Amino acid sequence: QVQLVESGGGLVQAGGSLRLSCAASGRTLSRFRMGWVRQAPGKDREFVATINWSGSSTFYADSVKGRFTISKDIPKTTLYLQMNSLKPEDKAVYYCAADQDWGPGRDPNEYDYWGQGTQVTVSS
Repeated sequence: QVQLVESGGGLVQAGGSLRLSCAASGRTLSRFRMGWVRQAPGKDREFVATINWSGSSTFYADSVKGRFTISKDIPKTTLYLQMNSLKPEDKAVYYCAADQDWGPGRDPNEYDYWGQGTQVTVSS
């Protein structure tokens, strides 16, 4: 089992930055694909970014490419999402997710483990 706990959400003005963290416990991150998924009010869950088990490959949604950076600190069992140049349309609950599969992980249904989510609000 893997337990995931997100933090770092909050309110920021458009153009600002936030860094989300996801602390994992129960299993080492070194063998897990990790991802960030977001859900805006009234919308389906949306893939944001994924990093493979070794940290050597990352994938991003077109909507965040060039603005967001996903990374993982394996010894600290922590996943990060650095979000720069935030836009009002980035407002959502952001979830950390994990599984032991391969590939970009663009379908949120692929993930087996989920955190409780952290709210990100971007004011215009």
